[in-house]
Amino acid sequence: MTEEKNFLELESKIVDVLKNIFDPEIPVSIYEMGLIYEILVDEKYIAHIKMTVTAPNCPVAEDLPIEVHNKVKEIEGISDVEVIMTFDPPWNEDMMSDAAKLELGIL
Repeated sequence: MTEEKNFLELESKIVDVLKNIFDPEIPVSIYEMGLIYEILVDEKYIAHIKMTVTAPNCPVAEDLPIEVHNKVKEIEGISDVEVIMTFDPPWNEDMMSDAAKLELGIL
């Protein structure tokens, strides 16, 4: 297996994990909500995840990155996880998947 293929498979596994992490106030995964801006696995098998929350004062702004870190770290082949919080660009409803919009009655 090529290293690039392995990175892509790990990134796919990360997406699967992120699709099972939910903001406790919203019945949609953080991935479908569009809160994940970037996923990258480097040559040391460190997962770099750039994410946001719906608002800077969001009640789970401190807990959600910890949950992401801990659950992604459990993936076999991932050596470590770096979660980078950002508010640039600010999250908005347009970042949600169509499935999330349907679930929340926005579409």
